[in-house]
Amino acid sequence: MKKNNPISFLTVLLFSIFLISCNEQQDKKPVAADLSGHPDWSAQSNIYEVNLRQFSKEGTIMAFEKALPRLKDMGVEILWFMPVTPIGLEGRKMTQKDMGSYYAVRDYKAFNPDYGTMNDWKAFVKHAHEMGFKVITDWVANHSAPDNPWIKSHPQFYAKDSVGNLIAPFDWTDVRKLNYANQELRDSMIAAMKFWITETGIDGFRCDVAEEVPADFWKTCITELKKLKHVFMLAEGEKPALHEAGFDATYAWQNMHLMKELYKGEKTLIQFDSFLNAGISKFPANAYRVFFTSNHDENSWNGTEFEKYGDAYKAFAVFSQTIYQSIPLIYNGQEDMNKKRLKFFVKDTIPWEGEMDLGSFYKTLLTLRKSNAALAADASYKKLISTADSSVFAYQREKDGHKIVVILNLSKQPQQFNIKDAAIAGEPLNIFMGVKEKVDAAHQFSVEQWGYIVYDYK
Repeated sequence: MKKNNPISFLTVLLFSIFLISCNEQQDKKPVAADLSGHPDWSAQSNIYEVNLRQFSKEGTIMAFEKALPRLKDMGVEILWFMPVTPIGLEGRKMTQKDMGSYYAVRDYKAFNPDYGTMNDWKAFVKHAHEMGFKVITDWVANHSAPDNPWIKSHPQFYAKDSVGNLIAPFDWTDVRKLNYANQELRDSMIAAMKFWITETGIDGFRCDVAEEVPADFWKTCITELKKLKHVFMLAEGEKPALHEAGFDATYAWQNMHLMKELYKGEKTLIQFDSFLNAGISKFPANAYRVFFTSNHDENSWNGTEFEKYGDAYKAFAVFSQTIYQSIPLIYNGQEDMNKKRLKFFVKDTIPWEGEMDLGSFYKTLLTLRKSNAALAADASYKKLISTADSSVFAYQREKDGHKIVVILNLSKQPQQFNIKDAAIAGEPLNIFMGVKEKVDAAHQFSVEQWGYIVYDYK
């Protein structure tokens, strides 16, 4: 009688297990590795800032919801809402009849009744998600309204001066500064932020005056929030240390000022380029920077993009949408060429004309950004040298075999020039003209004052 060979049996058994394991692995969908630490949807995204109070006559979240199809068609992805928490009554800077500062938080776990109900907000977030949007809200961690219940229930949560008085930071007399030396305050603030994630489903926060809050708090806070959801965190500030604390993106304030100074002739293009490069070198390679030509602060206090940039408003918008590390921001109303400074403390509705004069312009840029990895925030950047470098600013972005070239005439005169770099050779699509053009190092470019060209190399 022939005996079974135990070694042969074991070999067959192991091989069978191996085959089963392989089949199981094939059935599983591959999970993309997140090498940057950022949410995997953020690199080619964009931000649309919503000022609910001024967006519509009603000023409610349900009234804003009607705009979602239009914004979706334009290519908007991240909706950032200015604070949706209730506003303090005590100490309002104007009068008690006015609406006060959005940033004077009366209750960290409630929805501003001027905007609707908490259930309205939850339903809106769900609907926005179903349409493919991400939703982030403004968070005010540095200070609260003087009539926030914490003032009486937890006075130790607040910073005091040498004689024991609560502190109003800067000239913000309608708020009181919080005390981050107190651990219970830290825990309570994180718990409130977790509430908005778990109870309403938002996708992250834009953190007001983030540099005024200790970096070690942010590091702990962001670590805790990301245990719940891979949230997107934007800091209003531009210290590189904010990225070390865990923020995905910071403000590019300096670059906004540079654009204004360049337009006014206070900076040369060479200086502009030098400051830009210095800024890039200061930040981690995987840092995201939010570039913009307007936002609520700029519009209300310093003027619209038309006041600041004149005929250059489109050229600087193209720059903000396409430069290295950029997550571009559009402030509500910009797509309709709003030329009004919206008042900050009172109701002052955007004067929508309905034509959406710049809707197509922004849609072209946002569509390109979404379809071409070369415009991802982490795509490479290379300055291109032209024969008119004192007036022309040109650069290449590239990633994963995708490439775009941006050419900006940042001067008050038309320019004719060559770009003697093999990088431009090919037949790219001129995205604003909608036609392909054959270009190379011998190509003679002719660009009007404050004009722009964006090439998509398919």
